[in-house]
Amino acid sequence: MSRRVAVGADHAGVDLKDELAALLRERGFDVEDRGTSGHGSVDYPDFAHAVCADVTSGHSELGLLVCGTGLGMSMAANRHLGIRAALCAEPFSARMARMHNDANVLCMGARVVGAGLAEEILSVFLATAFEGGRHARRVAKIEPASDPTAD
Repeated sequence: MSRRVAVGADHAGVDLKDELAALLRERGFDVEDRGTSGHGSVDYPDFAHAVCADVTSGHSELGLLVCGTGLGMSMAANRHLGIRAALCAEPFSARMARMHNDANVLCMGARVVGAGLAEEILSVFLATAFEGGRHARRVAKIEPASDPTAD
């Protein structure tokens, strides 16, 4: 059984999203493409919400969101309970986002990273597992229902 990744982008990120979706398919992932599919102006939150719904429902294991800077997508994604979206512009942050923060959505800016670097960031994100341990306690404190003062 292959892993499923939901992908989404706005008009600024559609080309990079399509390149990364093709890479995911080449590597044996099932890809759930939530759009957009063209260069006409669209609202990034619509696509962030669709990808996050796939992840929180369990339909997709991970999400990938691309807009011009990655900022809007990461802000919209992190409004969803259970989503830990990480905006990454280099591989080290992608590794730490997975290893220490159990990030389940990767956000990137198409105007910030080129295709080669984006592929490297995505590869590291996919290959890195959550360490758990002390990090699990900290991640649990991210959710709004958690008491931030509890040990």
